[in-house]
Amino acid sequence: MNFAVKFSHFIFLFALLLLPLLTYTQDFVCSRATYYGSPNCLGNPTGACGYGDYGTTVNDGNVAAVSGLYRGGIGCGGCYQVRCKSAECTDDGVQVVVTDHGAGDHTDFIMSPRSYGKMARPGLEGELLAYGVVDIDYRRVPCRYGGSNLIVVLHERSSYPHYLALLIKYQPGLIDVVAVEIWQEDCKEWRPMRKPFGAVWDMENPPRGTPLSIRFIIIPGGAASANDAQSVEMPSLIPDNWKAGDSYDTGIQLN
Repeated sequence: MNFAVKFSHFIFLFALLLLPLLTYTQDFVCSRATYYGSPNCLGNPTGACGYGDYGTTVNDGNVAAVSGLYRGGIGCGGCYQVRCKSAECTDDGVQVVVTDHGAGDHTDFIMSPRSYGKMARPGLEGELLAYGVVDIDYRRVPCRYGGSNLIVVLHERSSYPHYLALLIKYQPGLIDVVAVEIWQEDCKEWRPMRKPFGAVWDMENPPRGTPLSIRFIIIPGGAASANDAQSVEMPSLIPDNWKAGDSYDTGIQLN
């Protein structure tokens, strides 16, 4: 299903607080990375972003927890190229998706064993894992999901009709979703959703009686100020009889 997408410049107060962390550079940043144990070498299904099983399998399991880059959950779904620097490492490293929050020993990334091992040259994964912590450099890169559209999923905590919680899967390109709003037809205004944790946005007593129109406020990659924020509208995206676990293909790809 395709939806009309409208872009408009949008100024909002809390973006001013986020602005210093929302500007991007193509330069690599030096840091350190480690990994966490997992029997199947995938991500953590109970990660702080709230993705559930999606957080273990997205990007073929090449996922990571981050510390400062988490930014109160705004960083969830962001993609980064991470390269280690020892002799065992490849030149290109690995691309990871942020699905969790965590802090290690002066590290910016706590990676799944799968993604950590992907930084190594073939046959040298064990040697890299044995280090435990490695020096890296990293940079933000666009997320690519092979033609998958942006998906809105109703979180398992949603309870019709009094509590609606949603999250975004396959967040495309080089963007941050910094606000989500629902159209209140009787008042003719957009109502802001709350961000309780991770990638989840919620609202108590959402509008009833008509399908719900959703608006994302996004910061595109390279944004220099809050004036560069854009709105993306999805009219009648969620039907009036919604339920937890439902998912909706927005038909949107933002590069």
